[in-house]
Amino acid sequence: MLKTIPLEDAVGHVLAHDITEIRPGDFKGPAFKKGHIVTKEDILHLKRLGKEHLYVLTLDPGELHEDDAALRLATAIAGENVEFDQRPSEGKISLKSKIKGLFKVDVDALVQIAMIPEICVSSLHNNTVVKQGQIVAATRVIPLVVKCKVIEEVEEICKNTKIFNIKSLNKLRTGVIVTGNEVYYGLIEDRFNGTIAKKLKDYECDILKTLYCPDNTQMIVNAINELISENVKLIIISGGMSVDPDDVTRLAIAEAGATEIVYGTPILPGAMFLYAKIRGIPIMGLPACVIYFKTTVFDIMLPRVLAGEEIKREDVARLAHGGICLNCKECRYPICPFGKG
Repeated sequence: MLKTIPLEDAVGHVLAHDITEIRPGDFKGPAFKKGHIVTKEDILHLKRLGKEHLYVLTLDPGELHEDDAALRLATAIAGENVEFDQRPSEGKISLKSKIKGLFKVDVDALVQIAMIPEICVSSLHNNTVVKQGQIVAATRVIPLVVKCKVIEEVEEICKNTKIFNIKSLNKLRTGVIVTGNEVYYGLIEDRFNGTIAKKLKDYECDILKTLYCPDNTQMIVNAINELISENVKLIIISGGMSVDPDDVTRLAIAEAGATEIVYGTPILPGAMFLYAKIRGIPIMGLPACVIYFKTTVFDIMLPRVLAGEEIKREDVARLAHGGICLNCKECRYPICPFGKG
């Protein structure tokens, strides 16, 4: 309810408008912003600004000030490794990452919240790699005073889920297998290992050992078993991932005992990517595009594997939307639509 009251009676009330202050040659702007709750200490300042009466809002039962509502909203949606300032401003709060990790969004629940017109919640894309301290989402309560039932609706949506979470990225001991007769016999220089090492370094993952194999199924199987015996926690195999008769890498992966095999993606570049597990160890089969393009399916899938996610066929299929690289002259990934369905 909006009303005019004497200044001395304004303590505890909510300002319904900005109050401007002008100090010639020094400052012009709001001394007090709309939504500010008047304190005893504010009275003298307001008198110096020539105020004897104020337009204020009074909260009826079942109503919340925008800042109180924003705090409840942020508390409802912020999950694992997401933090926020407990002092909102004008009903706004930014949510930040506590760690470097993989940002996860419950998109369906977020859409439900977005259907509520009195509030605004926006975020980065799902599966974005974020840095510690980075803003990942923001909230805004739109009216100065909002009904409690509006925030209760959000809290009900979040009763069994947190909208935003950030998964930590494991620093996995990695084994690399480079396949192909042309590399094994020294006919061409290996470019896979350097490319893989550079991308792993960004996530502080060490390559324990690199093995080279010709297009020989049994030798690739033996290499996989050797790496497993040396306690690697991630195996990356490059080359031989196409459907040509002499490309046997994916067949060797299956013969080595792989389960949960997902082969082929709707991602370009990266259509012939393979994911599987052998004795609980994730295996990533990389097609040749990894060495020809700056950004590929590997950049999209690596952080998800490091976050400990199980990669399912449906997960990969969803990447068809946003799964084509624009091959820009200056690559700015991940600040682009690639891999963001």
